Amino acid sequence: MNETLFFICILLNFVCVISAYRFFGKTGVFAWIALATVIANIEVVKCVDIFSMPLTLGNITYGSIFLATDILSEKYGRKQAQKGVFIGFFSLLILTVFTQIDLMYIPSKDDFAQDAMLTLFSLTPRICLGSMLAYLISNTMDVYLFEFIKKHFPKGNFVWLRNNVATMTSQFFDTIIFTFIAFYGVFSLQTVIELCITTYLLKMLIAVLDTPFLYLARLIKQNKELIEE
Repeated sequence: MNETLFFICILLNFVCVISAYRFFGKTGVFAWIALATVIANIEVVKCVDIFSMPLTLGNITYGSIFLATDILSEKYGRKQAQKGVFIGFFSLLILTVFTQIDLMYIPSKDDFAQDAMLTLFSLTPRICLGSMLAYLISNTMDVYLFEFIKKHFPKGNFVWLRNNVATMTSQFFDTIIFTFIAFYGVFSLQTVIELCITTYLLKMLIAVLDTPFLYLARLIKQNKELIEE
């Protein structure tokens, strides 16, 4: 059941990215990055087993952000892709600040949501720091690697190369940065390394599966208003 839902969620996320681009152009991709950043950081609190390996649900939605920035890089250039990264980081920062303030309120005697909100949003400072640093560094790396490969290979070819090399490389550093900041000293070094390996293997699978969707995005022709927005 988990494996079936895993592939359904991957497909759903990538279809959402393409739909956002098809109907709203560049603005839709920016909106998806902001939305996916928030969703991924809520989903991350739930851990499931996929192919007998532990995985946080947020990794699927988080992986769609790399597809979104790659679409921006491919169709609009590095500056627009980097703008998307900053929009996502801003969304993550605002989510963290406001949810932490919300938890400071003393709940009413009739309140029923406080415990649930504590479960979802009472992230330790290490996890918050790890999440924000990993996001900003890895997504910026993805944008620059994608642009570097694009410049050194014909623009019409090797889309699969720049997509997979940029995403897999940046996801590797994302996994290392977040896992070590969040869990080193909490778990044994061996456990931390095992978490890095299993998480990265599943991220690689997600990266490979998003390649056809980048090709699909290249085929979408936007009207003049959407291109000039």
